[in-house]
Amino acid sequence: MKKIVVALGGNALLPRGQELSAENQYQNMEAVVQGLWTLTREYRVILVHGNGPQVGLLALQNQSCQEIPAYPLDILVAQTQGMVGYMLAQSVGSQPDMPPVATVLTRVVVEARDEAFRHPSKFIGPVYCLEQQSELERRWGWRMQRDGDYLRRVVASPKPCDIVELDTISELVQQGRLVICCGGGGVPVFADAGRYRGAEAVIDKDAAAVLLAQRLEADHLLILTDADAVYQDWGTEHQRALTRVTPTQLRPFAADDGAMGPKAQAAIDFVQATGRNAYIGALRDAAAILAGTKGTCVHG
Repeated sequence: MKKIVVALGGNALLPRGQELSAENQYQNMEAVVQGLWTLTREYRVILVHGNGPQVGLLALQNQSCQEIPAYPLDILVAQTQGMVGYMLAQSVGSQPDMPPVATVLTRVVVEARDEAFRHPSKFIGPVYCLEQQSELERRWGWRMQRDGDYLRRVVASPKPCDIVELDTISELVQQGRLVICCGGGGVPVFADAGRYRGAEAVIDKDAAAVLLAQRLEADHLLILTDADAVYQDWGTEHQRALTRVTPTQLRPFAADDGAMGPKAQAAIDFVQATGRNAYIGALRDAAAILAGTKGTCVHG
């Protein structure tokens, strides 16, 4: 059976502005279950999920408890892997005729010399009003950056280099399980003489999904988000969805904007590395995207 790595955006599980509650996330996961059920008829599915809203919420809750030192980001990422992975496993496992589900807490190796540690750019957490920037930076020591009409916290987002639990993931896939792994891009760690130590960062989950898809020799990479396709002239009266593009045609959309840019770059990287197709589109359209009737297909 063919293999597909599905990268599920954190904002697809928790749309912008929606309350960060367990109930809302479970409701949004209903669409995940329906889409994955269709995919499992033809593919062995490996699911990578985002964690931007969730890890930001944990960081905020963490800071609010003044009596206990704040936990570092690698531990917060591990917590969100467990939380979102558990909720996805509960939702997926409740669907009849689904393969058995396995959630793997996954460490991903990054390099200490990565320039991302000097130039934080990864959005995490809820959105804030622009007027709150000075107060948030003063109170918590955060770096803040505009995200559309709002403000969000930014942290380092280094390039993923290796997946510590890759052999375990591969074995579970071969057993026919639907595997949830590399959540939030994976827990970032530095490799140091055969040992691993946590890194204060959040890895882009689309970049981690590309690395995972390459190492597992997946047939396709499917990036699901809250947009139904990549658009030319987005936000104007001339906007149009791009249905089939080459990596060269998609390159202008691969800006480091924390939104569609990383998804476009991930699709480009996968196609150029493997020669196989990558897809970008909305969560609700998963099957239609692969059929070519919706979303954006990036081909070699």
